[in-house]
Order: sequence, then structure tokens, then C-alpha cells
Amino acid sequence: MTTAEFAFNNKVYIATKSSPFNFNYGRELRMSFEIRKKRKYAKAEKFVKEIKKIHEETKAALRKSQKEMKKYADKNRKEVVDYKVGDKVLLSTKDLMWQMKKLMEKFVELYKIRVE
Repeated sequence: MTTAEFAFNNKVYIATKSSPFNFNYGRELRMSFEIRKKRKYAKAEKFVKEIKKIHEETKAALRKSQKEMKKYADKNRKEVVDYKVGDKVLLSTKDLMWQMKKLMEKFVELYKIRVE
């Protein structure tokens, strides 16, 4: 029964130039071994264009925000000192663990930068 029903629904009639299945469902009946035809789907293409547009607008907004953040971050940023091997620097006691931290000086001795 199913084979006969399939054959009937899949037959293209000369008078209508279409199959009964196409009239009922608006598309042709596919057999499992057929390759799908490439078609253009207007709604899908419109959706893709809208998504791409939203994506581009979002990227532009993020770039603008990033530039503004950088501008404000750079306002308070100090120049970086470029130290070289052999330069003498003061060692900060800020991160050193000492028992009597209250009585410690902020910096101790000049240390020579070296590579180990």
C-alpha cells in the first residue's frame, strides 16, 4: 500500500505539471537517495543578512567602547622605565614580609639588576 501511495503522490501529471504531494505540501516529495537541489530561500537569506548587520554593528560598538576605555586608562598611566642589566634600583619593602613592618622604611638599599 505505501509503495502505491508513494507512486501516486510522486507522479507529475501533464495537466497540472505538478504532483499531488506538491499541491498538498508546497514542495516535491523526496526519495532518500536523491540529492537535494540547491535553492535560494529568501527568508533565510534575509535572516542571514540581518544577523551579519547586527554582528557588524556590535563589532563597531565594541571597538568604540574599547577606544574610550583605553583613552581613560591611559590618562592615569605613568611612563614605563626601561631598566637594563647593571642599572641600580631601590628595592621596595611593600611586598616583603617583616615582623616590624611599621618601623620599616619604604625602600631599602640600591640593588644592581643582573641576569641569573
